[in-house]
Amino acid sequence: MQARVLGVRVDCLDMKAALDRIEQLVDAGGHHLIATVNPEFIMRARRDREFARVLESADLCLADGTGVVWAARRQGCSMTGPVTGTDLIPPLAELCAARGFRLFLLGAAPGVAAELASRLRAEHPQLEVAAHPGSPDPSSDGEAMALIRAHRTQVLLVAFGAPKQELWIDRVKDSLDPAVGIGVGGAFDYLTGRVQRAPAWMRRAGLEWLFRLFHQPWRARRMAVLPVYAFKVLSAGK
Repeated sequence: MQARVLGVRVDCLDMKAALDRIEQLVDAGGHHLIATVNPEFIMRARRDREFARVLESADLCLADGTGVVWAARRQGCSMTGPVTGTDLIPPLAELCAARGFRLFLLGAAPGVAAELASRLRAEHPQLEVAAHPGSPDPSSDGEAMALIRAHRTQVLLVAFGAPKQELWIDRVKDSLDPAVGIGVGGAFDYLTGRVQRAPAWMRRAGLEWLFRLFHQPWRARRMAVLPVYAFKVLSAGK
């Protein structure tokens, strides 16, 4: 089942269903894009035609955040909770290790992806994982794609931030070997402890945005869209 949240498609999948679908896409071969959609994505897509096009073309649009889950549930979606990039990576790495899927981490500041790769490898010694900081700048595509191809990547996690990561995957995916590309935002920073994440109780209560705002006040301008988003969802009805 799918919902349309202010015009943006959201697939009604919880974590287990999302992992099952990713496994199917890897097995199927071909080039695939998965987006983890939060309210900021949706509001940006309303004014950015290219970003809206990329989201519409994605194989999966997962609900990243309680605000999207809330809006999708108003349309009949039954989801146990959001599927954030940060929460997705650990079980996805476990899946890749179990199935022999080759995982590549691209993005974040120099050293961050490599550190996360080392941590994941320590947890899953059989995991084939490589990393590169990369850049969304087209001038850097050649080096990144050469490394991704050399690794024979099947699952590619891109942490350039939205919308750069989704636009980058869309731009290069047909030039790569068959792979599933997933935009994961700041997940590498959270999983390596560089950025503190909200306590579990705040995440369950849908208050992670408040924790982020307190610890990262520079996010205020970006988060200003949240009340507008909520108002528009309510105004749109079910």
